[in-house]
Amino acid sequence: MATVILGSGIIGCSTAFYLAQSRSTPPNSIHLVDPSPELFASASGKAGGFLARDGFSKATAELSALSFQLHAELAAKYDGEKAWGYSRTVRMAIVDQNADDASEKVHRLLAPGVSEAAARDAESSNFVSQQPTWLRGKKTTKLEMMSEEGTVAQVDPRRLSQFLLKKSLDLGVQLHHPAKALSISTDMRGELSSVRLLDTTTNAETDLPCTKLIITAGAWTPKVFKALFPDSPIRIPVHSMSGYSLLVKSPHWSTDQGQEGCHAISTSALGGVYLFGRMGGEIYVSGINSVSTPLPELATQADIDESSITELKQVAKDLLEETNEKYDIEVTRKALCFRPMTSSGEPILVRIPDGNLGKTKTRVGAEGGVYIATGNGPWGISQGLGMGKITAELVEGYPLSANVDRLGI
Repeated sequence: MATVILGSGIIGCSTAFYLAQSRSTPPNSIHLVDPSPELFASASGKAGGFLARDGFSKATAELSALSFQLHAELAAKYDGEKAWGYSRTVRMAIVDQNADDASEKVHRLLAPGVSEAAARDAESSNFVSQQPTWLRGKKTTKLEMMSEEGTVAQVDPRRLSQFLLKKSLDLGVQLHHPAKALSISTDMRGELSSVRLLDTTTNAETDLPCTKLIITAGAWTPKVFKALFPDSPIRIPVHSMSGYSLLVKSPHWSTDQGQEGCHAISTSALGGVYLFGRMGGEIYVSGINSVSTPLPELATQADIDESSITELKQVAKDLLEETNEKYDIEVTRKALCFRPMTSSGEPILVRIPDGNLGKTKTRVGAEGGVYIATGNGPWGISQGLGMGKITAELVEGYPLSANVDRLGI
């Protein structure tokens, strides 16, 4: 009963990680498949890595709290602070003293990750004078506290994803990369029995035994599902949201300054820009999101618009540099990634009923099935460990660690 996971981002790797540690699934029967020449080339490597416990909808409240706990436990067990930059964090918002838009303030206060208590404090103008050492622009002197202690944190998502992959491979999970799933085959009973893979380096095709198929391909999930189940009467309601980001260096943020905690800062510039001071001396800057940017065939084929990079860098300069300073922030990486969104705003974590697979059937219970786990939008890293753990439990027929009844299609 081989398990094939299509998509090796944070949800795919965390699913493999938790499956490989169970008593029911031999690790060498778990296969991770990814077509991108570079792993973690989209959101799982280039997102912000902000983690939040509170402020989510009822549909994802338990999932989000579980995942936040799993992040903390994993970091404690494997020295996540050193291995992938796990750090406790303070979330703040820069106050535009010229703004008089009540709806903008409500949107900021009610955003996921903002606890009710923090929102109440912010509404009563609980301004914070203490600000990060790296936030030095003249318009950054007034900040609102947007989090309570112990409710937010952050990681470097690429390093966390790499850790999960390495641990999975060390346990015996098999990686097929770069490889593309072309089609599925069924046995004499019409039940899913294998997936045909194309090695995109050698062009060799192989049939990989498979009775349980998990699609964790992020924004590419609808395309993958349609290719494998062309007769399905449903479509996977996921679309992409693109977003630009920069990694920058500042002389006011060094590798040893994150020991006492890091900061996550938001501003209304460019429709919403976020800055995260990370462990290790990096500052992550993101913004300019769009649902109209075409999704490339592969994550590595993202077409970066240099004018958007220039705009984002200018906002970073305005916030990070003092007027009289003579240095220029150093950009060490520029990126465009694509996050999987749903029209409902809730992720999808579900077993697809056989009736929605077209002509294909699957083995009953924990012996088979086709599963979808994606659609977390900007919260894929925060909810990623919880998504992986619950997907593993769902596949194995175990009791679920959080209620995800509302996360169907």
